[in-house]
Amino acid sequence: MIAVVVPAHNEEEHIAQCLRSLTVAALCPTLATEPVIVIVVLDDCSDGTARIARGFARVRTVQSRARNVGAARAIGAQAALAAGARWLAFTDADSEVAPDWISQQLGLQADAVCGTVQVRDWGAHGDEVRASFQSFYQDCDGHRHIHGANLGITADAYHLSGGFLPLATGEDVALVHRLLERGLSIAWTAAARVTTSSRKHFRAPGGFGATLMQLSGALVTSSAS
Repeated sequence: MIAVVVPAHNEEEHIAQCLRSLTVAALCPTLATEPVIVIVVLDDCSDGTARIARGFARVRTVQSRARNVGAARAIGAQAALAAGARWLAFTDADSEVAPDWISQQLGLQADAVCGTVQVRDWGAHGDEVRASFQSFYQDCDGHRHIHGANLGITADAYHLSGGFLPLATGEDVALVHRLLERGLSIAWTAAARVTTSSRKHFRAPGGFGATLMQLSGALVTSSAS
């Protein structure tokens, strides 16, 4: 069985799009009859996220009060392992996965898979930030980017790594570094596609949204100097 974990803190604006994309990916013909479950970790939600998530047949929800993405991913991973998952895939509530996302991860036959992300709409930041981002971001096989929005790992490798730490940001990077320290195989791929938002009201203080805001700030500083 395969499990997809989605941490969510007040994500009623985006969660339906995310879960629709996961529903399609779970039905990819190359997965044959292997079941896929989606675990949404409701991390201290006070909006309609829970109601929306529970409207999807393939989705299970678990609760967290941590307001901490590392803790939320860890709670979701433990629920997945308890359900018998052999493969854990992770994405974010403001992201959408490709129809073959899960099958692409599995097809690489690695202990873990680190995929890239592409931005859905640059309107929140503008063309200059997009150009700056694209000047250094490697959306190709062999990259070295790590995103919680596009990550997969075997159950055995997750156990060996010690799992996600309760970090407010960088929990994905810390996990992958421990995998590397243990000599486990990692596929650095652009084939498993994920599209994410460029929102300015991001959740993780040092995550992808923060990176885009830093680029925007750097451009403003450069223009003023």
